[in-house]
Amino acid sequence: MDGVMSQEEINALLNGSEDSSEQPKEEVLTEKEKDTIGEIANISMGTAATTLFSLVNRKVEISTPVVSFANWSDICEAYEKPCVFIRIGYTVGLDGSNILVLKEHDVKVITDLMMGGDGTNTDGELGELHLSAISEAMNQMMGSAATSMSSMLNKVIDISPPQADLIDLQETIDESVIDEFLAGEFVKIRFRLEIGDLVDSDIMQLYPIPFAKEMCESVTQNMEEDTNSTAGSKGSAPEAQAAPQPQAAPQPQAAPQMGQPAMGAPMMGGQMMGQPMMAQQMPQMYGQQPVNVQPAQFQAFTGSVPVGYGPENIDLIKDVPLEVTVELGRTSKSIKEILDFAPGTIIELNRIAGEPIDVLVNGKYVAKGEVVIIEESYGIRITEIVK
Repeated sequence: MDGVMSQEEINALLNGSEDSSEQPKEEVLTEKEKDTIGEIANISMGTAATTLFSLVNRKVEISTPVVSFANWSDICEAYEKPCVFIRIGYTVGLDGSNILVLKEHDVKVITDLMMGGDGTNTDGELGELHLSAISEAMNQMMGSAATSMSSMLNKVIDISPPQADLIDLQETIDESVIDEFLAGEFVKIRFRLEIGDLVDSDIMQLYPIPFAKEMCESVTQNMEEDTNSTAGSKGSAPEAQAAPQPQAAPQPQAAPQMGQPAMGAPMMGGQMMGQPMMAQQMPQMYGQQPVNVQPAQFQAFTGSVPVGYGPENIDLIKDVPLEVTVELGRTSKSIKEILDFAPGTIIELNRIAGEPIDVLVNGKYVAKGEVVIIEESYGIRITEIVK
């Protein structure tokens, strides 16, 4: 009948719509691309670990990365407690961003070590001081990692200042607010981070799939260019080299002095003896000029080994803000007494009038001082530094 669809046609349409809905929205990485991403991350984070060592003055080890695909629910299941999301955007060489995920405790340990502590001052809540310090640490680490990527991709790579945020994964949040690519599927790279005997946990690096593909294509293109340049240099050699002319008989040479190898002698773990003909022919075959090889002269080591690297690290964190508190005095009151507070109530403190007051930096007692008046504002004059 005209205008009436048969059941077979209806089924065909339904099957066609189901097939179209099952089509992947975005192509995933191949196994070769996953290996390439893993190698890029391995080299980059290896360089970053060296930088972190200079910041915390502790042995830092980062394991071989494990590359997989994940979505937001996978991240929430992997990290139960609040964690720090650090967004690193690329401004030169690459178009995109990635995110580092660190546990709250790990951030406290790193920031305490950066401040000159022993890494055990992890009490209290994570505040702006910790986020500012970890952002500066990641700026140094990912900056050095970008330098390594520049060598791999054969182009200049630069990053924007990292942004750190404390995220509670147990709460309902919009993951796209952190970064748009977190709303879909992305690449997750997991590392094992160890800092001395203080930290032994996992960190994650999250990449958008298109950004990961861009890095893979850049590495592949760079390798192809190197291969073509090598093949071109070999193919441009004169055809006359296919049948080299007979070499003249070598002239006798004077014996080399002690500690100096013969001119043009190839070095493979040691001097090749008994082959004067090869020693003369190799520079001519490869177009190299003879070089003068002499033993290295080293200055005698008589100084003492420095105990640590602390004084050299302070320049890296001079821009990190610290909270300075001046404490006039303290006292304790019962709940009943506090409920009786009213305008005009006088509270007696445990400090005698004229006694020096305490100066605390980031909650630590560092100095004593006296109150002064600067124009219309209070000030503090330091009278003693507490060691």
